[in-house]
Amino acid sequence: MYDAHTHLVTPEVYEWLKRPRNGLDIEWQRRASSANPFLVVNQRWPFEFKPEFLSGDLYLREQETRGIVHSLISPIPQLFLYDAPSTVTTELARVYNESLAFWCAAHPTLSGLATLPLNNPAAACRELDRAMDLGLKGAILAPGSSRMLTHPDLVPVWQALNDASAILFLHPLLNGDPRIQQRMMPNLIGVLWETTVAAADLLLAGYLDQYPKVRILLAHGGGYLPYHIGRMQKAFSLWPQARGDLSRTPHEYLRQYWFDSVVFDAQALAFLERLVGSSKIVPGSDYPFDLCIWPPHYRGRDGFHSLLS
Repeated sequence: MYDAHTHLVTPEVYEWLKRPRNGLDIEWQRRASSANPFLVVNQRWPFEFKPEFLSGDLYLREQETRGIVHSLISPIPQLFLYDAPSTVTTELARVYNESLAFWCAAHPTLSGLATLPLNNPAAACRELDRAMDLGLKGAILAPGSSRMLTHPDLVPVWQALNDASAILFLHPLLNGDPRIQQRMMPNLIGVLWETTVAAADLLLAGYLDQYPKVRILLAHGGGYLPYHIGRMQKAFSLWPQARGDLSRTPHEYLRQYWFDSVVFDAQALAFLERLVGSSKIVPGSDYPFDLCIWPPHYRGRDGFHSLLS
């Protein structure tokens, strides 16, 4: 069994979070509903900081108990810090990536992805090169920040990812649309919407042709895109604005992505497998967040190996 969507906070990052820094508001809250503290960064996206996020020993025991032979570990989205000063974002990225790479090197059942200071594209390129030299497999980035991932300022980052044949895991932060800031909807539907927007934008902008060596993994089953690709296919045949300079159909481009299996529904997962093939679906859990599938229900050996090869 494998897991390509799982998260960890290293002890070095935890120590970093406990030291005050200008431009970064870190708050540890106590709530009656839990014995664990809640972490709030820059007054946004509070989440329960469970021991499973921090304890590497606990993580490894859980992995062994559940029969998982290899995991691809990512930093947590709440610590991407794209809205912090870029010096702070870059500093945390270095600490996170160094410590995660060291931990993965010590345990052959683990591989890791880097976090990048996307608010400073030049620093992001340098950090990607450094992280991959340390042994990490690529990076995790969040759509849904202040600019699209196809923004011209980010072209150097895409070129660096392509030059390195890196894995790029698109994993959103919660959605800030004021209409849905209730009943947990930023998490329930907002994250899926952010992935949908980013994946559709990359496809329509021709980035899958321009940067073909980037192995793009979409979180949470690809958001809504796979289940409405027929609409994009229809528009491709009708509207030059939707077709642009694309050399293939949206259906064909869709199969260039990888998708994790975190969809919580067997029928939805079966549809995705028929649509893109088993070699493009990787098992995922989203462990140890509350909305996780632990252990992953989907075996996905072919997809996991095709992503990491």
